[in-house]
Amino acid sequence: MEHNFWHDRWESGRIGFHAQAPNPLLTTHFPALCLTEGSRVFVPLCGKTLDIGWILSRGCIVAGAELSEMAIEQLFEELGVEPEISDLGKLKRYSATDIDIFVGDIHALTPQMLGPVDAIFDRAALVALPEKMRSAYTAHLISLTGTAPQLLVCFAYDQSLISGPPFSITKDEVHRHYDAAYEITELANQEAAGGMKGIAATESVWLLKPR
Repeated sequence: MEHNFWHDRWESGRIGFHAQAPNPLLTTHFPALCLTEGSRVFVPLCGKTLDIGWILSRGCIVAGAELSEMAIEQLFEELGVEPEISDLGKLKRYSATDIDIFVGDIHALTPQMLGPVDAIFDRAALVALPEKMRSAYTAHLISLTGTAPQLLVCFAYDQSLISGPPFSITKDEVHRHYDAAYEITELANQEAAGGMKGIAATESVWLLKPR
């Protein structure tokens, strides 16, 4: 999607993708990442997700990337934390104790800027991107994080009936993007509550462990 698409969604308040509770697949399957206290979890295209507060509550450190500065301003406001803001050229960094969010195009983020990552939680990044953009994103994510273990949440539905985002991601596509770098296990596959804009859909969570 063009950057303006997402800026317009945030500025107009059309953020139906923003869940009002931490993602149940995260809260159920987070232990599969086998993290210890102080582990650093990267949340790409994070918005102001409540998943971040939940991960912090588990004693982990959070890093994130988000295009919309408005979303990150709201995230820190809702966390009740005053961020320190620094200019990184094409990106801004919003930082506070145990949290760093990089604002701007994720493809401008480098491993040196991001720093060490112990795991990834991708609920809203891969599914937010149209097909032509997904290969570049997944390759960048692997390079950016040094093939960190990942929990990946996807939707599957008949894309001929409605358009995304969120886009439908099939099992074959998950394997196409990640087989070379990861051992892939589907931890759960369930009916998506309420479907996808009225269309029947399933929601799945995958565990990706480095080969």
